[in-house]
Amino acid sequence: MPLVLVPPSRWERWVDNFSASHGATELVTADAALRGTGEDGSHFEAHLPFAATYDGPAEVGAFATAAVVPPQWGVLLVRKGGFAIARMEGGAMVEHKIGQRHVQGRTKAGGQSQQRFARRRDNQARQAYEAAAEHAVRIVGGTRTLVTGGDHGAVDAVLTDPRLARAVVVGPWLAVPDPRRAVLDQAIADAQAIQVEVTNA
Repeated sequence: MPLVLVPPSRWERWVDNFSASHGATELVTADAALRGTGEDGSHFEAHLPFAATYDGPAEVGAFATAAVVPPQWGVLLVRKGGFAIARMEGGAMVEHKIGQRHVQGRTKAGGQSQQRFARRRDNQARQAYEAAAEHAVRIVGGTRTLVTGGDHGAVDAVLTDPRLARAVVVGPWLAVPDPRRAVLDQAIADAQAIQVEVTNA
């Protein structure tokens, strides 16, 4: 079931396009989400960003209006090759940090050489995650709502820092390449999007 990320400003157009492809769409509110079913049986389930629940009318415009951005929130993207962190106030980025770290790639060598490379790679990864955690504490340590992405193990390693314990991680999980500024900008946009699961008949 593919997940589609739709900016609230494009939500009405997205539903219009769904109806054009699948026939007149009946909307209902159920389980804190908006559901739509086309004449051909295809359907979607739309969720508000930041794990917000929806119990308003089954209307396209009302649902888009309910997709509000928290007053303060953060983004944490971590992979072995680097990290990107941003603190947000509404839709505006007020502080960010992007860092790249070299982590040894895998080697085809065997025996002790392979073990030595593995230890070096693990040490480099640990140092990279510790550096990312220090910046995360400084930038988003006081932030309650956090959207994450990159590599699951890397993000989990950073979030083990007890100084980040108050952060509540909300979806969607952002599958991003090694973080750069353009990647961070796209992640911020995706975090604010309506999350739609589509099932075609």
